[in-house]
Parts: sequence; C-alpha cells; structure tokens
Amino acid sequence: MKSVEHYILVFMESLKPHVKNTIQKMLSSYHDSDSNPVIGLVMDYFCLPMVDVAKELGVPSYMFMTSNVGFTALNVALLERKIDDPFTDSDTDLLIPGISSPVPSNVLPSPAFNRDGYAAYYKLAQRFKDTKGIIVNSFYEVEKHAIDALSDVKTTPIYAVGPLIDIKGHPNPKLDQMQHDKILKWLDEQPDSSVVFLCFGSMGSFGPSQTREIATALQHSGIRFLWAMCLPPNSDNTDRTLPEGFLEWMEGRGMICGWAPQVEVLAHKAIGGFVSHCGWNSILESLWFGVPILTWPIYAEQQLNAFRMVKEFGLAVEMRLDYRTGSDVIMADEIENGLKKLMDRDNVVHKKVKEMKNMARKAVLKGGSSFTSLGELINNMKGSK
Repeated sequence: MKSVEHYILVFMESLKPHVKNTIQKMLSSYHDSDSNPVIGLVMDYFCLPMVDVAKELGVPSYMFMTSNVGFTALNVALLERKIDDPFTDSDTDLLIPGISSPVPSNVLPSPAFNRDGYAAYYKLAQRFKDTKGIIVNSFYEVEKHAIDALSDVKTTPIYAVGPLIDIKGHPNPKLDQMQHDKILKWLDEQPDSSVVFLCFGSMGSFGPSQTREIATALQHSGIRFLWAMCLPPNSDNTDRTLPEGFLEWMEGRGMICGWAPQVEVLAHKAIGGFVSHCGWNSILESLWFGVPILTWPIYAEQQLNAFRMVKEFGLAVEMRLDYRTGSDVIMADEIENGLKKLMDRDNVVHKKVKEMKNMARKAVLKGGSSFTSLGELINNMKGSK
C-alpha cells in the first residue's frame, strides 16, 4: 500500500498549474499600482513542489518547517542514501549530523520504512537546496546543535524564529463556552502543580483496552488529572472503556473532556505535568509554560521528537519512545510508574524545563536568538527585490 505522504506529494504536483495561475494574477495586479511586489513564496514542507512555480515566475521560495530542525536534519541526511533504500527495523543506530545522540531506527517516522513514503521524504529533501531559506518553528537554545550542524554543511540558511505560539488561543468551534469555563473552573479549584494533563492531539485516540489501562493507572497513582479524549466514553460504552466505578471515583480528583483549550490548560498554575504525543507544537507549548512531558508518541515524527526530548535534551520523562499506532497495549503499571516520575518535583527534568522556559521567552524578545533570526530572514527577503 502506498503511503499517505506519497499521495500528498502527487496531489501537490497536480496543483502546480492552479497555484501558478493564482500567483500570476497577483503579480499582474501590481503593474499598475505602487504596492510592493511579491518578494517571496513561503510554502509548507509538503508544498515544496511549488518551488517550480516560484522559479517559473521569478519569485524566490522559502520553506516553513512546522516541525523542528532535527527533522530537517533527518531529511538532509537521507540524501546521503539512495532513493530506493528505505529503513528497516534491523538497521543500526544512525549518526545524523544535527542530532547529537545516535538515533535508533525504531524512533524514525513510519513513512521512512515504507518504500513510497521514504521516496516522498527523499524527493522533498532534494528541494531544500532550491529555496532561499528554511524557516523553522524552533529556537536556537533548544536546537543549537542541529542549527550549527546544518550551517556547517552549507545547506540552505536556517531561520529559527520560534516558539510561535498562539498565546490567546482562538476558541475551538468544537468547544462551547460552557465546557471551556467548566474546565478552567475545575482547574482553579486544584492545588498548584497537582494536576497531570493527558492530551494526545487532534488525531490521537486509543481503543477500549488502552483507555482502560490509562484509567487504571490514574486510579492507582492517585494523581489529579485532566484527560482530553477525542471520543470520551458515553453511557453505551463506559463499561468497555473504563474500570467499574471509575467515573464515581474520579469525582473531585479528575475530569474527562472531549477537547481542552491546551494553551490555557498548560498555562494554568494547577498543571504539574503533561502526558503528550510529542507533536512539536505541543512540545513548544510545554516548554513555553515550563510543564514537563511524559512521552507517548503515536504517529508522524513524534517518535523522533520524543527520543530527542529525552536522550538529547533531557527535557522530558521517558515512558515510551517507539510507541506508534498499532503497538501493543501499554499496561497500567508502566503508565503509573511514568506518571509518578513525571509528577515528582525533585526530578531533574522539572528544573531543566523551567530553565528552558526562560530561554524560550528570551529568544523572542528584542536581541534574542529568534528575534535576531527573524530580522535576518527579513533582510534576506528584502534582498530578493
């Protein structure tokens, strides 16, 4: 079966004529006006086929990498291999310029093991050199090694301009105001740093067996919790997904919701830990608010993110680094042990995350690393006129 990444790439290729037509109309509108011309085309990682459109129209292109510099480094490293050489489970640990620790093959993204997914990554990486810059939602202090390494190999300039976080957090249409207020009111009633927040992203969900193990772990640990589920249990399936009496037991101790305002939750003084799928946006938000993570990756590049957060940065507590969709159920004892380590305030990870919180906030201030990098990006774009 061909990978999702393959189909995305094919789809983007098919859109090139339409994108070209749209940009041509934009450019033609400037001929009779005093407005500034289009000085660059910024595109997502999977939209890199649009580099061809930019070239045809004489417009410089820039890639915006919504993941991190480490994932960018992995892509660059692929070009040292062959396009028809996907990874296998038996591969030895990889030495990737930009990632300071040897990388086990079992934390690579799932598409890297699929012939078509690997080829899609490879083709996208080939286009990096055709851009004038790679904009990354990261900051120098957390990814110093990766940024310096990619600079040393003379790749396209890297502009780390993060953390880019929507602090105000626009209301989610799926969450009514009453539910939003209920979540924050419940948190207001909890002691400082006493609540663990469990949230696995918009696509992260578990079957009944795994959900039951998580609930059992929470019950045995005695830790207060806010648990965001894509599909919360209802009266028809509670018996299959939660231990008997769990909903009654959690009164005053925990809360289950279908969706939570993650930024507001992580900013709340009651939150002391975050069980996360290790999506890069979630990691940046946790660092911004100084909340340590317990790693539970699920898909995409999350396994690599989890590995780096634990092994390279020391900024997360390890539960699993190689879990992915389809893995065996993680049992309650292992989850409980992870929760207790996460909420142990004497754990060195807490101190390191608080230090990185201060660095993240300084990075975006005037004179900070990301502020400076953004200025360099602007100068690069202005020089494209």
